[in-house]
Amino acid sequence: MVEDRIREIFAKAGTDGSLHAIPVGAGPVVGVPPGAEPGRGEIAVGADEPVVIASVFKVLLVLEFARQVAAGQLDPRERVRVTGADRLGGWGTAGCADDVELSLRDLAFFAMSVSDNSAADLLLARIGLDTVRLLAGELGLAGTRIVGGPRDVMESMLAEVGACDEAEFALRYPVLPEERKRRLSALDPLRTNASTPREITRLMRLVWRDEAGPPAACSQVRELMGRQAFRHRLVSGFPGEVTVAAKTGTLPGLHMEAGVIRYPDGGLYAVAVFARSRELVASRTEVDTAIGATARVAVDFLRSQRL
Repeated sequence: MVEDRIREIFAKAGTDGSLHAIPVGAGPVVGVPPGAEPGRGEIAVGADEPVVIASVFKVLLVLEFARQVAAGQLDPRERVRVTGADRLGGWGTAGCADDVELSLRDLAFFAMSVSDNSAADLLLARIGLDTVRLLAGELGLAGTRIVGGPRDVMESMLAEVGACDEAEFALRYPVLPEERKRRLSALDPLRTNASTPREITRLMRLVWRDEAGPPAACSQVRELMGRQAFRHRLVSGFPGEVTVAAKTGTLPGLHMEAGVIRYPDGGLYAVAVFARSRELVASRTEVDTAIGATARVAVDFLRSQRL
C-alpha cells in the first residue's frame, strides 16, 4: 500500500510523520466533508491527528490580511517601523541590526517568503488575533487552534526553559534532559497553534479555488506562497518542471511544509506533511528529504488514479 511506503520513508529518516494529499479539483469544498468527495481520492497517513503547525500558521495570517485589504479595511501601503524591541531573530527583518520601515504588504511578503517572525507578529498586531481565529472557523477548520503569534511561542519557550532572552535559551536548551525538552508547550499540539494535516490541505484547496475569500485575496496568498525562499522540503521530491507554492514550519524536532504542487499538464495537488524527529533539533537534512519523498509518493499515486 502507498501508505505503507510513506511510513517506511518516515521511519528510515528517523521520524514519525503524518500526511494528507488530495487533488485540488474543481468541485466545491464548502459543505462537503473534507476528503470525502466521491471519486477524487486522497492519501491519508495520520491525517486527522493534531499537529503543531508552527509557521504554517502564517498562511491563515496573511490570508486574513489579504481579505481585509480586499474589503477596503486596510491600506496595504500603510507604513510600519520594525524596531529592536520587535526583533525575534531569524530571517528578514527579524534578523536586522537596525530599525527598518516598510509597508504592511511587505510585512506579509517577508512573513511568507522567509518566514519572518517579527513581520508576522507586527502584521498580527495590526489585523487582530481574534480575526484570524474567526477566519479558521469560517473556513470550516474546526480542529485548528490559534493561540498567538511567533512572539507568544518564543516567550513560552523562554519561560519554560528559564531563559531571559534568545541567547540564554541557546545556552540552556541543548543541555536540558530530552524529556524536559519534549514537555515544552510549543511542541504540544494541545497547547500551541495546531491543526490536522487534513484541515491544512482543506485550507490550501480553498485558497487555490478562490473559496477562502475574495479572488484578489486568494490570488495574493498564492503568489506569496510561490515566492517562498526555502526549497529543501516539498520541492526536493519533484522534478524541475513541477512548481511548488508552499509554507514551511520548523521547531526543535518538528519539520513541516504544506502547499500545492502544480504539474505542467495543469494537475494541482494539495499536500501537508508533518514530521516529528526523534532528535529535538531544528535542522535535519534526511527529514527534509523525507518530506519531499513522501509527498512525491502520495502525488504519484493520486496522478495514477486519473488514468
